[in-house]
Amino acid sequence: MNEKSCSFHSKEELRDGQGERLSAGYSPSYDKDKSVLAFRGIPISELKNHGILQALTTEANEWEPHVVSTEVVRAQEEWEAVDTIQPETGSQASSEQPGQLISFSEALQHFQTVDLSPFKKRIQPTIRRTGLAALRHYLFGPPKLHQRLREERDLVLTIAQCGLDSQDPVHGRVLQTIYKKLTGSKFDCALHGDHWEDLGFQGANPATDLRGAGFLALLHLLYLVMDSKTLPMAQEIFRLSRHHIQQFPFCLMSVNITHIAIQALREECLSRECNRQQKVIPVVNSFYAATFLHLANVWRTQRKTISDSGFVLKELEVLAKKSPRRLLKTLELYLARVSKGQASLLGAQKCYGPEAPPFKDLTFTGESDLQSHSSEGVWLI
Repeated sequence: MNEKSCSFHSKEELRDGQGERLSAGYSPSYDKDKSVLAFRGIPISELKNHGILQALTTEANEWEPHVVSTEVVRAQEEWEAVDTIQPETGSQASSEQPGQLISFSEALQHFQTVDLSPFKKRIQPTIRRTGLAALRHYLFGPPKLHQRLREERDLVLTIAQCGLDSQDPVHGRVLQTIYKKLTGSKFDCALHGDHWEDLGFQGANPATDLRGAGFLALLHLLYLVMDSKTLPMAQEIFRLSRHHIQQFPFCLMSVNITHIAIQALREECLSRECNRQQKVIPVVNSFYAATFLHLANVWRTQRKTISDSGFVLKELEVLAKKSPRRLLKTLELYLARVSKGQASLLGAQKCYGPEAPPFKDLTFTGESDLQSHSSEGVWLI
């Protein structure tokens, strides 16, 4: 239907606030006394659900027939056509079709092919040191990253500068995949809403919680849930995060760990391992997973609660930067045992009580600027 013929309010009514403008998704209002019906933007399916078609034919005594009859017929025809439409199946279905999961490699390829030059200008690949700190780092610090690996390192840091764009289909699929893998849902969800708080974001919009880590934080979560080796670990940590006493915001904690990985990369703590493997992205991914595993183990065994989170994260950053190889080896052994059914992060302990409430009242401090010289994180309070 065209918009002009679907609105029966006069300009004066709209200007005086007497008319009610409705958008898609809201129930239209019908005033029998004034014979006013407004359904601007209501889809055909909503017309049937709210009885608008019946109202047009049975309640419109004061309207001129020629004003509505054509539209009624057209609406009915459109609705009947909707009922007979069959969904696409087989190979002709679009790769952007809602409901299709996205792999880490596909999401990464998206960032490898789009223009990231505006974001790349913001990165500072390494920490700037001066004076004795620079001399100490030169004499006793880790080796420099091989020249051929620096472009891959810069890509990681550039993605960390990108925000979440809800209009980008790939960004939306990444969010949907994370949600489905953690919750077991088979259906798409809204990109904004309270359900994101259930996953451990601070609010209804995940984009507001990515500062200091950017879209890299979501790529790390995607890696964690889409790798068959790390998915069981991710699910166990997620269940631990909803413990009735030891609860913590899963996704926000993950963002903090991504930030630690970024700082470790910039401070060249991962250079030795990257040079050994001749890769950067897989090393950063494994370092992130290993750090998350260590945090979960400390959280469970030392019975930490949300009030301990700031201290735990600070100690975790020191350990992670000092002994990255140790963390990576621990992850390797853990995953090998899990694959044989010999290891569980939570053991046989039945520690799960009622589901934890959303983390609406948490506050955060230390917003990180990747261009600054400081390594201060986005620590939880």
